[in-house]
Amino acid sequence: AEVLYKAMKGLGTDEDAILQLLTARSNAQRQEIKAAYKTLHGKDLVDDLMSELGGKFESLIVTLMTPPIMYEVTCLRDAIKGAGTDEKVLVEILASRSPNEHNDDLEEDVTGDTGGHFKRMLVVLLQASRQQGIQEDLIQSDAQALFVAGEQKYGTDEGQFITILGNRSNAHLRRVFEEYRRLSGYEIEESIQRETSGTLQEVLLAVVKCARSVPGYFADSLYGAMKGAGTDDQTLIRIMVSRSEVDMLDIRAEFRKRFATSLHKMIQGDTSGDYRKALLLLCGVRLVDVCFRVCKLNKFNSSGVM
Repeated sequence: AEVLYKAMKGLGTDEDAILQLLTARSNAQRQEIKAAYKTLHGKDLVDDLMSELGGKFESLIVTLMTPPIMYEVTCLRDAIKGAGTDEKVLVEILASRSPNEHNDDLEEDVTGDTGGHFKRMLVVLLQASRQQGIQEDLIQSDAQALFVAGEQKYGTDEGQFITILGNRSNAHLRRVFEEYRRLSGYEIEESIQRETSGTLQEVLLAVVKCARSVPGYFADSLYGAMKGAGTDDQTLIRIMVSRSEVDMLDIRAEFRKRFATSLHKMIQGDTSGDYRKALLLLCGVRLVDVCFRVCKLNKFNSSGVM
C-alpha cells in the first residue's frame, strides 16, 4: 500500500512501480492491499489509480484490482445492457466456467435479452449443475442420443444437444465425443455445424472446445483477439487477467502448439508501453507461481530443477 501511495504521490506517476507490484500479487492479496490503503490514507485505491492512469493500461490495472466474481458479473451484465447483446462475451464466460459456479442473481439479467434455444443453453450453463466425473453407463446412450437428435433425424432436436452438452462433465463429454465419432463417422463439431446455426451453434461449439481443452479454447480466443489488423483489447484484458491465476502456463503451451509463434511474442508485437509491460508480466507468470504449480504437480526432476 505504501509503495503504491508513493508511486502516485506528488507530480508524475511511477507507472512501472505500480505494474511491477500489482502483477506480482494474487487477486486476494490485491484486495488486502486495497483495504490497507484505505486504512492508511483514507482513500480508495482504485479511485486513485484511475485518476493517475489512463487508456488501456488503466483498464488493465482496474481489472486486476477487481475481485474475480465481481468482474465476471460485471462482464456478463455489460454484455447484455444497452442496444444489442455481446453474445461472444456471454459464450466465453459461461462455456468455460467451472462446475458449481452458480450465481442466482445473474440468471434473469443474462437471459432477459436473449431468446430461443440460445437462451435455454445459457440458463443450463448458468445453473452450473454439471454432473461430476464420468458416467460410464451414459457414454453410449449420450452419443446415440446426439446422433439421433441430429444426423439421423430430419431437422434437429436442439434440446438433446443442450441437455447433454450443458449437463455433463468435460471428462465425460470427451468420452462421448469418441463414441460419437465411432458411431456416426463424424466429429461432434462437424455435426453441430451442420445441424445448428447462429448463437446456439457458437455456444455449443464453445462448450465442445472447452470440454476438449479449456486452455486450448482460451489460446484460440487470444489468437483471435490479436490476429490481423487491430487488437480486441477487451478480450485480451479479460482473458489475461481472469486466467492469470488459473491456467496461464497451460494456455501459453497450447498457444505455441497451435500457432507459429508464442503468446509472449504476439502480445509484444500487438501492444505497447506500460500496457504491454503489464500484459507480458501476466503472461510470464511470476516464478513463485511457477514453482507452486510445479511442486503441486510433483514434476521436479531429481536435481530439483524445473
